[in-house]
Amino acid sequence: MTLPLLQAPGNVLGRDVSRFVPGTDGLPGAVGMSAHHARIWELAAPHLRVRDNDAHTVYAYGLARALLTLHPEADAEVVLPGILLHDTGWSTVPEDQILEAITPDGGRPDLVLQHEREGARIAAEVLGAVGHDPDRTAHVVRIVDGHDSRRHALDLEDALVKDADKLWRVTPHGLDTVMRWFGLDRAAAHRLVLSRVHDHLLTDAGRTLAHGLSAVALVDTLPQRVALG
Repeated sequence: MTLPLLQAPGNVLGRDVSRFVPGTDGLPGAVGMSAHHARIWELAAPHLRVRDNDAHTVYAYGLARALLTLHPEADAEVVLPGILLHDTGWSTVPEDQILEAITPDGGRPDLVLQHEREGARIAAEVLGAVGHDPDRTAHVVRIVDGHDSRRHALDLEDALVKDADKLWRVTPHGLDTVMRWFGLDRAAAHRLVLSRVHDHLLTDAGRTLAHGLSAVALVDTLPQRVALG
């Protein structure tokens, strides 16, 4: 999959304006991963190298950060470790069965439950290894064990993890991935994703983000945009 551009391929203006670019202090959405979360990610990543779960998890982490700015009362040290660890259990499912678990025609609920149960076990191990607060660790484990199969939220932290997980599907990376998984064109992938996201979000913040992401995704398939190349 093509990665986002990290360096400009040229300079149309023709002169250097880099001195006018601000630093990250005080800019919304400009904060990266903390050292503690980076350590959690380092231990989680080997369990996420199936079904694009590694990239999905990083994007979901960013979305969770955005949701937390709108819900400062939530415990970020539950939500963010929870999103980093929520899909680690897929590593215990045979790789040729992982997509079968989530197919639009019904899937394999037993495998969904397995990845939740095993993900909860892995989350406890990882958070124990990094010395995470025991009460928060127990909270994360409860969230991971049921993050897909449980339709209701246990609490605000659970709701934010669930919403960040689902919102990824409406991102450009999410749509690219769904297209490849099921052999769909972009418009069909967008319709499939919309049918499985908006009505399942649990917070107003999540629904607001979903509408913005969906609007951008729709523009990508408009004839007027496609004609521009």
